[in-house]
Amino acid sequence: MLAWAGIPPDESPRRGGPAGPYLQSQRLELYAQAADALVRTGAAYPCFCSPQRLQLLKKEALRNRQTPRYDNRCRNLSQRQVAQKLASNPKPAIRFRLDEEAPAFQDLVYGWTRHEVASVEGDPVVLKSDGFPTYHLACVVDDHHMGVSHVLRGSEWLVSTAKHLLLYRALGWSPPRFAHLPLLVNADGSKLSKRQGDLVLERLAAAGFLPDALLDMVTNCGSGFAENQMGRTLAELIAQFDLSRVTCHSALLDLEKLPEFNRLHLCRLVSSETQRSQLVEKLRALVEEAFGSQLRDTAVLDPAYVERVILLRQGHICRLQDLVSPSYSYLWTRPAVGRAQLGAISEKVDVIATRVLGLLEGHAASLTQDTLNAELRRLSEGLEGTEHRHVMKLLRVALSGQQQGPPVAEMMVSLGPEEVRERIQKVLCS
Repeated sequence: MLAWAGIPPDESPRRGGPAGPYLQSQRLELYAQAADALVRTGAAYPCFCSPQRLQLLKKEALRNRQTPRYDNRCRNLSQRQVAQKLASNPKPAIRFRLDEEAPAFQDLVYGWTRHEVASVEGDPVVLKSDGFPTYHLACVVDDHHMGVSHVLRGSEWLVSTAKHLLLYRALGWSPPRFAHLPLLVNADGSKLSKRQGDLVLERLAAAGFLPDALLDMVTNCGSGFAENQMGRTLAELIAQFDLSRVTCHSALLDLEKLPEFNRLHLCRLVSSETQRSQLVEKLRALVEEAFGSQLRDTAVLDPAYVERVILLRQGHICRLQDLVSPSYSYLWTRPAVGRAQLGAISEKVDVIATRVLGLLEGHAASLTQDTLNAELRRLSEGLEGTEHRHVMKLLRVALSGQQQGPPVAEMMVSLGPEEVRERIQKVLCS
C-alpha cells in the first residue's frame, strides 16, 4: 500500500540498500552479539522462568488490581545456579537490568521528558529464547548499525524510550534524536489499528480514491505545516513539512472529507494532458465493466467522447467511478423513455422536439454550452404558455430518462448533436 500511495521506502527487503539485510530473521547474529555484550558487562542476564510462571505472576497482579510486572527473580542467580540451569535449558531468554536512573531526553515534539521505568516495570526481555529480539533490542541494534540519526514513531513508544536510552548507554552507543508523533485516531477517538488501516486503504483504493488525495487529507488532519490547505501534492507536502510545527494532539481521521479532497486532485489530473489520457483509459474500462452487454453502441468507448465527458464533468464528480453510477448511465446507454412520459410534462412535445431538432440542424458544429443555453432560452420564450423550466425538464427526461442531473445544455454537448437527435426522434416515434 505504500507503493500505491507513492511513498515507497528508500530502503527495504524488496528494494535493498546499503544497510541491509532488512529482514529481522537475517539479522539474528547482530542481536545475539548485542545481547552477549550486555550479559558480559552485567547489564543483562539469562531468565529461566517458564511461560506458566510468568502467566501466574500476571494473574496474581491482576487479581490484586496491580499492574503486571516481572519480579526480577532470575537477576540475582549466582554463576553456579546459572550454569546448572543452562545445562537443562541452554537457550534462556535474556533480560535487561533496569538498575540505573533513566536519563532525561529532549523529544522533538514533546520536549524534555523522563520516565523512571525501573520503579514501575520489571526487567524487560530483550532477546527471546528462540533467538529473536523484542522491539526494545531490535530498534536499538538496527538504528545503530543502520546509522539512523532521527527516529520518528508513534507517541505510544514515548515511555519506552527510557529503556532504549539505557540500552544505548549499556552498549556504549550514541542514541539518535527522537520525535514521538501523535496518533491518528478514528472519528470516535479510538485508536486506528494497523489491520483496520490496511482494510480501509484497500477499500478506498478499489473505490477509486487517489493516493495524493488520501495523503493530502491525512496530513490536513494532523499538524506540521504553517497552515492547512487542500490540494497539496506529495512534492508540496515534502517541501512544506516542518517537524517543529508538529503538536502533541492526536489527529482525528475524518474520512467524510476524503471525497472533496479527491475531487480537487482529480481536477488536477484532468488538467494534465498526459494524466487525462490515462483517466480516459481507466474510465473506458470502468464503462465496459459496469455496462457490458448493455453497450449497444461502442461509439461511447471512443476516447474523444470519453475525454469530452471527463472534461465537462470535472469539478462535479469526486471519483472517476461516479461517471458509471446510475445517475450517469445515460452517457453510455440510451434510456427507455416513452412519449407518454414527455406528454405528462408538456402538451407541446412535438413543437419542442421539432424546434430543438431544427436548432441542431442549423448549428450542430458550433454549439457550445453557453450558445445552447441562450438558444434554449430563446426557444422557450417563443412557446406561448410554456415555461422554460418545463422545456428543460422535458429535454432532460428525453435525453437521460431522469428528473435530475447536469444542465441540459451540458448533456447535449456531452452526447453530441447526432446522439441528441437520435434520442429525441426515438421518443417521438415511441
